Amino acid sequence: MTRKAFILIENNSFYASCERVFRPDLAKTPIVVLSNNDGCVIARSYDAKPFVKMGEPYFQIRDKLRQHGIVPFSSNYALYGDISERVMTILESTVDSCERYSIDEIWLSIGGMPGNLEAFGRDLRSRVLRCTSIPVGVGIASTKTLAKLANHTAKRLQAQTGGVVDIRDPFKRDWVLRNTAVREVWGVGRRMTAHLESMGILRAMDLARADPKMLRQKFSVVVEKTARELAGISCLDVEEVEPPKQEICCSRMFGNRLTDLAPIKQAVATYVGRAAEKLRVQGSLCKRMRVSIRTGMFNPDEAHYAQGVMVELPYPTCDTLLMTRMATDAVAKIFRPGFRYSKAEVLLMDLRQPGEFTEDLFAPKQSAECVRLMQVLDNINGRWGRGTLRAASAPASPDWGMRREMMSRSYTTKLDELWMVRCD
Repeated sequence: MTRKAFILIENNSFYASCERVFRPDLAKTPIVVLSNNDGCVIARSYDAKPFVKMGEPYFQIRDKLRQHGIVPFSSNYALYGDISERVMTILESTVDSCERYSIDEIWLSIGGMPGNLEAFGRDLRSRVLRCTSIPVGVGIASTKTLAKLANHTAKRLQAQTGGVVDIRDPFKRDWVLRNTAVREVWGVGRRMTAHLESMGILRAMDLARADPKMLRQKFSVVVEKTARELAGISCLDVEEVEPPKQEICCSRMFGNRLTDLAPIKQAVATYVGRAAEKLRVQGSLCKRMRVSIRTGMFNPDEAHYAQGVMVELPYPTCDTLLMTRMATDAVAKIFRPGFRYSKAEVLLMDLRQPGEFTEDLFAPKQSAECVRLMQVLDNINGRWGRGTLRAASAPASPDWGMRREMMSRSYTTKLDELWMVRCD
């Protein structure tokens, strides 16, 4: 009987890998993926990393991309989300306990599984690649923090490890700890790195051997747990049920500067619809939201303006139509003519589960008919695609939408963009 183990599986260069799934002609071509409005680099294929840094503005590196034969893509979040769901479904079917950590990471918890876990990890990696064409790295260890380091090592030493590293053995664990800088440890940020290095804690091994009580007194219980995890003491378990978020935000930069109120109202209505959809996914209700707009803040030749307003909803709700109406009325109060607006934001606050609000006996509340209407809306959009059914004030293809001039087709989410295979 084996001891409990944690396996972290992370998709390699995920956004770039997704772009290659339906473009086999780019299998050996370096790729970068750009942020909203084709602003800056947010993902790089492995062969593009030596030439391009994360966060570099696209307009500054166009010539460099052409020089090195690097192909840029606009972000295609619908495609990435769908492929992520396919990968996660495959992995979740292999174990009883797991936790989705992000769009490209998942924890698996293994307790008492007989056999070779490294072979099991290689089988998982092969299965995902065969079914989705997405390469993944697999890290196996006795704690979540060590599994994160094992995964980092699997990707860093891809040629030697084949993408799978098991460091449950103390000798292998210590080798990884000695050869990993403390800044690479999960949860150790830039500021914490500076503090730790000033104390002579330079490698992950140094942190693992540090006094946990001293770390708790000087920093926090989080740093103490990190050190204990590196030493092989499990302090973190998988969270099979993700706790509901306390706030939900939806904000986007406009594809072009807006000077009129009408398109800004359309944008706010669109963002409310997306935020309300997330609200219903976690089964929550909202009592308060904040709506804000702003101009570009970095151009010295443009006038700057930023303002927000708090909106108190009449009762806890997940009603897209009610929130849209109140949000668009609110943005009209803070809009000022004469400015070139670049961004709007909707923040849902004071989120609770049904029954957690203290209700006034005579106060209005969300009706059962509204709940059923929202269920119908979500079911239709879930089957036919987001935005199929929406508030009339939220246009399907707005002029102010994000610039994504190099976006790939929605190969898996739109019927008219399915991958065509010609049989001659």
